[in-house]
Amino acid sequence: MHETAEPQKTAVIAALQLPLVSDAEHASDVAELRRLLKTLGYDVVGVVSQRRAGPRAAAVLGPGKLLELAAYTGGTGVVPAYSANKGKGKGGDGDGDEDAGPEALDAAEEVDEADETDTVAAGDAGPLTHADVVVVDHEISPRQARNLEKALDAEVLDRTGVIVEIFHRHANTREARLQVEIARLDYVVPRLRAGVRGNERQRGKGAGESSLELDRRKVRDRIAELKGELVVIARDEAQRRSRRQQVPRVALVGYTNAGKSSLMRALTGSEVLVQDKLFATLGTTVRALHPEATPRVLVSDTVGFIKKLPHHLVASFRSTLDEALEAQLLLYVVDCSDPNFRSQLEITREVLADIGASETESRLLLNKVDKITPEELAVLRAELPDAIPLSAHDPADVAALYELVLGYFQRDHLETTLLIPYRRGQLVGQVHASMRVIDEQHDEHGTHLRVRAAAADIERVLAQLR
Repeated sequence: MHETAEPQKTAVIAALQLPLVSDAEHASDVAELRRLLKTLGYDVVGVVSQRRAGPRAAAVLGPGKLLELAAYTGGTGVVPAYSANKGKGKGGDGDGDEDAGPEALDAAEEVDEADETDTVAAGDAGPLTHADVVVVDHEISPRQARNLEKALDAEVLDRTGVIVEIFHRHANTREARLQVEIARLDYVVPRLRAGVRGNERQRGKGAGESSLELDRRKVRDRIAELKGELVVIARDEAQRRSRRQQVPRVALVGYTNAGKSSLMRALTGSEVLVQDKLFATLGTTVRALHPEATPRVLVSDTVGFIKKLPHHLVASFRSTLDEALEAQLLLYVVDCSDPNFRSQLEITREVLADIGASETESRLLLNKVDKITPEELAVLRAELPDAIPLSAHDPADVAALYELVLGYFQRDHLETTLLIPYRRGQLVGQVHASMRVIDEQHDEHGTHLRVRAAAADIERVLAQLR
């Protein structure tokens, strides 16, 4: 008996181009949302885009564009008229975000006439292709989502909702799962709605609360519980980091899908997850540089950044960025084959500045040079002379990066010879563990070790020999 594959879900993108956003930036945003949806398993069947001075208060896009979206979903394309029984008083949601009244809708229509300077529609397969979900390339309010659902007769997500769902699916570590759940609940709370009995008051514990109020209180209590669990995990992780405090550390940072995990695998020989998907890595992975150096150098692969990432999601993943904050060297990884890598690099720098890591010494890595032409590479070399072009799949490039990292941590090392008497033979193992041994000779006086190491490590052994 053959199992039938579940049909792939389809989505149509609703995009808004604001006045200060160029055509190239707008196209990049839409392309990025396409990739986010692909990561979730959606097939994008069309894009409905509009230039506006600002989002329409009632339903983001203008009436004409709602009709275009409705052609994909089977809805009417019209936001139903305001009902006096909804929004306020009995039977209302009671969330302070009621449906717009006729005056508000009329005002929005007037704004549409004044602000709609140009419209662009682009459907991959034409308006007859059905879309299961409408995805808005902006963060929208609960009221706007409800109005769109009524007009389009389809599920409506915004960009934030898509990212939260991706985080939810890709979280593997306990810490990441807790952080994702907090972010998801923060997103859900204002979108909770009253059911048929939403106006009823509870008896007993929580008396005086409506069903909606009770649901919201339960969610807030759950968030508080999750944050408490996260504090315990963060404390344990801080202890682990403190034990690694004396170990040199380098962190890979950058935009999502820039190739950080591929470089991590190449530098450390570890089997970290490498996928051509956005946010394939959510937690922080720490591995030793391979072949192991003396002393060991730890490499951290951190969560990727993305444009329009809501602040509460950045806050949720702040602890995963602590590795970047505590590293002595940051490697900014960009996909130089992406024409928007400069703005992506700026986003990375802004987020790291927010956590106080902007002063940490760094190097810029132009990854994926195998995907650009020699002429394009020459232009980038002229523009960014200090950047390091490489490919994570080129062993020679990885070897050069390995030496660069090693050279950074050994730049202040001194070369000297230590004489370890045989009676102090236990110190030989300590030297091998903390220093690079260049040569080792034995005579009647003891073991002669030619070493290269930090001055503090050399002084520590000399102090034990005195």
